Amino acid sequence: MAIRDAVIAIDFDGTVVTHAYPEIGEDAGAVPVLKELTDNGCRLILYSMRHGKLLDRAVEWFRKRGIPLYAVNENPEQKRWTSSPKVHADLYIDDSNLGCPLRFIDGEKRPVADWVRIREQLVREGFLD
Repeated sequence: MAIRDAVIAIDFDGTVVTHAYPEIGEDAGAVPVLKELTDNGCRLILYSMRHGKLLDRAVEWFRKRGIPLYAVNENPEQKRWTSSPKVHADLYIDDSNLGCPLRFIDGEKRPVADWVRIREQLVREGFLD
């Protein structure tokens, strides 16, 4: 049985899409896994260094793909118990995390998050069935 109501902070560039900042790269294979997470009741926080119009474009990327975001660069619930600017989440998925599985895509200079292996980890840890 999947963990319900988990809050998951998701990086954007190099994690959800390939590295192309300030442009938006190609889907790194994240869409089906992110949809599966939200279908299982997980709440996604876009946790990105993007700001202004560049952040708006990233939020639009999620909207166009039917992936609901719980929040952007904040966890609204944590304001009740802390004023810290660090986003609180149950899990963070970021290509810069130690241990995040990465893969190279032909033609790309930098690796991106490997969503096949991330999904396997999510299943092992109980976030997905």
